[in-house]
Amino acid sequence: MINVDKHYDVIVVGGGHNGLVCATYLAKDGRNVLVLEANDALGGASATAEFSDQFSVSSCAHWLFQLNPKVASELDLTKHGLALAAENLCTIALAEDGNHLTIDGDKLEGENISEEDRKAFVAFNHQISKFCKVLAAAFNRRAPKLVEGNFTDRITLAKLGFGMKMLGKEDMSDLMRLALINIYDVMEENFENDLLKGAISLDSLLGSHMGPRSPNTVYGYIYRRMGAIFGFQGPAVVQGGMGAVGKAMAAAAAASGVDIEVDAAVSKINIDVDRATGVTLRDGRVVNASLVVSNADPKTTFNNLVGLSNIETGVARRVKTMRMKGDTAKLHIALDGLPNFTGLTEQQMGQRLVIAPTMNYVENAFNPSKYGEYSTEPAMDISIPSIHDTNLAPSGKHVMSVIVQYAPYDLTGGWTEENKGAFTELVIDRLADFAPDLKDKIVASELLTPVDIEQRFHIHGGHWHHGEISLDQILMMRPFPGASQYGTAVGGLYLCGAGNHPGGGVMGLAGHNAAKEIIKRGTSA
Repeated sequence: MINVDKHYDVIVVGGGHNGLVCATYLAKDGRNVLVLEANDALGGASATAEFSDQFSVSSCAHWLFQLNPKVASELDLTKHGLALAAENLCTIALAEDGNHLTIDGDKLEGENISEEDRKAFVAFNHQISKFCKVLAAAFNRRAPKLVEGNFTDRITLAKLGFGMKMLGKEDMSDLMRLALINIYDVMEENFENDLLKGAISLDSLLGSHMGPRSPNTVYGYIYRRMGAIFGFQGPAVVQGGMGAVGKAMAAAAAASGVDIEVDAAVSKINIDVDRATGVTLRDGRVVNASLVVSNADPKTTFNNLVGLSNIETGVARRVKTMRMKGDTAKLHIALDGLPNFTGLTEQQMGQRLVIAPTMNYVENAFNPSKYGEYSTEPAMDISIPSIHDTNLAPSGKHVMSVIVQYAPYDLTGGWTEENKGAFTELVIDRLADFAPDLKDKIVASELLTPVDIEQRFHIHGGHWHHGEISLDQILMMRPFPGASQYGTAVGGLYLCGAGNHPGGGVMGLAGHNAAKEIIKRGTSA
C-alpha cells in the first residue's frame, strides 16, 4: 500500500511501458519514485488478457517490432523474464486465389513477382533504411526546438543535418519530396505487384485515421520501419503475450526501487500556484511529490487530470486541436483447432498475415470512416500466436488476433451491441474468404472497438499512438508546441507517454527521453 505520509520525489501516473521505463531510469538516478496504475495489470496497451476460458491474447498491441535495444539492455529485460516465442517473422499478403506474396526482409516470394519488382524492392528498402538511420539520430533524445540556442538542441539538429548530408544530394532530395506526398503515389512509382503495394500501404497507416492517399503516410511507413534499425527485421511474438513486456519492465522498475501500486486510479493532478504538487486518487487518498510525470495521453492529462481551467488559453487550444481519432478495432477469436488458410502451410500460418490485396482496397476501406461508418471490406493484420506459444490456448486449440482497419471511434449510431455484432460477423466473413473452415472452429470471440480501447486502456479516442504520427505532430511538434520536450507549462509536470516524441509503438524511447530530460533539469524542475 502507498504510504500517503511519504513525500515522493516523483509520481508517475500510469504504468504503461513508457511510464515504467521512465520510472526505472529516475529510480536509478536516486529518486524515490511511485508508479500508480488504474488497471489491475501493468504495461498499458502492451497487455495480455484471457478473453474466453483458457484462451489468452495480446489484447491491444500484438507484435513486438520496435523495442529500442538500448532500453531493453539497460533495464535488463531478458533477466526480468522477457522472452520471444518467435522473431523476424515474414509478412504474407493474402490473395483470395491462394497465390500469396511473402515478404521476408529484402526477399519477395510468390508466383506473380516480376524480377523488376524484386530488384526495386531491394533498392526501396535500402533507401528507407537510410531515412530511418537519419531519424534514429533524433529518436533517443529530446526533440530540438528551432528558435532557441540550447546546446543540446544544436547537437541534435547538427546530427540530423549531418545525417541528411550523408544521404547524398539525390537521397536527400528524395526524402524531402517523399515526406510531402502519400504512400499511394510512392508505391505507383516503384512497383507493379498489387499485393506488394497493398501490404506496404497498410504498414504506413496501421492504427491511424488515414488511407493510402492521405498525406503523411510515407512518414508513417518510415516510422514503422524504425524497428529494422533496432534489430527487428520482422515482427516478433512475445512468450506470454505482450503483457510479458509490461511484467518484465515492472520487475526492472521494482528491482531499481520503484514503488508500484495497481488498481490505483488517479482522479486529478494537484496544482498549487501553477505547480504540480502530487495527485489525488479516485478513492480520495492524496499523495504528494516534487514532480509528477504523466504517462497518460496529452488529452487525458490536460482535459481530465489537470483541467483546462488550470492552463493558459493557448495551451488549452492546442490540446483541443491535437488529432487523436481512433479508427482501429481489435478482434480476438478462440479456435477449436487451427483453421486452414488456402495456400498456406501451418508454418506459414504462424507468420504475420495481412489482408490488403490492393491499395484501392485499403483506400476504399478507409472511405466510410470519414463519415462515421465502419468498413464493409476491412483491411487486416492477423496473428495466430498460439502456433508459437502454446500456453495461450488449451492443447490443440488456438487463438487468433486481428487488427482491423477501419472502425471509427465516433460510429454513427454508436458502438451498440447490435453494431458490434454486425461488425464482428462482417470481419469473420471476410476472414473466411481466405480460411473457409474458420467459422466451424470458432469457440468464442471478442471485439474491441476504439471506444472499448479508450475505456480499457484509458487512451483518449482509443488512438493507439496517443495522437496521429504525422508531420505536424512529430519531433518538435509532438504533442504540440510548448510541450515538445516532455516538460509542460505547469511547473513540476512532465509527460512521458506515446503522445510525445518520438511517438507510439512499444519502443520505450518516450519514457527514456523524458527521464533523461528530468534528470538533466534537476530536482526542482
